[in-house]
Amino acid sequence: MQIIPVGEAGKPRNQFPPVYVGDTLIHEDDIAREMQHHPAEELAEAWHEAAKSLVIRELLLQQASRLNLDNIEDEEDRIARVLEQELNVPDPSEQDCERFYAANPGRFSSPTIMAVSHILLAAAPDDIEERMRQEEAGRQLLTALLDGRSQFNELAKQYSACESRHQGGSLGQISKGQTVEEFERPVLSLTEGLNPELIETRYGWHIVRVDQRIDGEQLPYEHVKPQIRQYLSESVTRRAFRQYLQVLAVETGIEGVDLELPDSPLMQ
Repeated sequence: MQIIPVGEAGKPRNQFPPVYVGDTLIHEDDIAREMQHHPAEELAEAWHEAAKSLVIRELLLQQASRLNLDNIEDEEDRIARVLEQELNVPDPSEQDCERFYAANPGRFSSPTIMAVSHILLAAAPDDIEERMRQEEAGRQLLTALLDGRSQFNELAKQYSACESRHQGGSLGQISKGQTVEEFERPVLSLTEGLNPELIETRYGWHIVRVDQRIDGEQLPYEHVKPQIRQYLSESVTRRAFRQYLQVLAVETGIEGVDLELPDSPLMQ
């Protein structure tokens, strides 16, 4: 929970600069109330995000007045009407979608599926001595496997600290997102067979064998075209909104807070 320093009468201390949108002051009490919606490690960060949110809202409400939309009673509806009238967001073309599909083949592929077995030599993350001991033990076991002197299933049953030892170390089929990242990242890059290197994770050291690998295939363009169109449309809308706010900020004048709005034509 964000703690706000208070002064006399329980009011937040005025430790930040006054914030203005044109001639309109954003009151510090309003910023303090808004801070509950912007939790952060540091007070200054929470204050900045709260002030920025209120500045953007005030910019849009002032623009609504300039567009003679004050007859719309609900402020949220008023802001929505401003954006509807003012934002000119073109729909992505077929060529845009095709180019994005061609440039990002990895985003539109079925997942790679692997059948994996492992031997876990367990050691706590903060037990350096035990991790060193288990690493050395793992290298000896791995050498025995590579030389053909030992069988993977038997070593798994004897040495692995994972419940998969009862299945000879088999984890079954895995794909991206099903295991911890430090295990998944190196394993998903392996080819079939025994990995000649140990893999370290928070749990200890792993001897890994890939029993089967079925690489993902690129999905047909027509299958993913709606997803691409939605993504491109949302991306263009966000960029157009940032640019529109930057224009309003320059025209109206902002003091006391940095809106930090990139991708603006005014910054080029």
